[in-house]
Amino acid sequence: MTTRRTIPPKNKVRNRLVIFFHRIGLPFGPMHLLTVPGRKSGLPRTTPVAPVTIDGARYILQAYPNSDWVKNARAAGQGVLTRGRRAQRVDLVELPEAERGPVLREFPRQNPRGADAFVRNGLVASPSPEAFAAAAPLCPVFRVVPRGAAVG
Repeated sequence: MTTRRTIPPKNKVRNRLVIFFHRIGLPFGPMHLLTVPGRKSGLPRTTPVAPVTIDGARYILQAYPNSDWVKNARAAGQGVLTRGRRAQRVDLVELPEAERGPVLREFPRQNPRGADAFVRNGLVASPSPEAFAAAAPLCPVFRVVPRGAAVG
């Protein structure tokens, strides 16, 4: 399997639209915004994500190999998760590879449209739960731990 190193231009435009609609209070689909400080600049960097919820816990997965948001999340260990105009400070705890399978397996069930991005990017062979679980070595997963009161 091959993996793309960057986000395609059409997805960059889509991401900007998702961010715009969230900021004016019009979220759609399963999308949230994750804002983390840049690991070099310290400036806030925002990217759309589609959390998976299992037994009340939320998780965020990487759909694009070598994503900057993952590197920033690892460096910062925290961020702000936003849905529309509701924002919450969160800690981002990366799961060890051995614990990623159940979360990855759940993603195509909760977000079938989003599963196609993983296939296009070469992270998984098919949009099946089993193919997602097998991608544990390639796909970082972060548990989202609320830090308390809402932001804003």
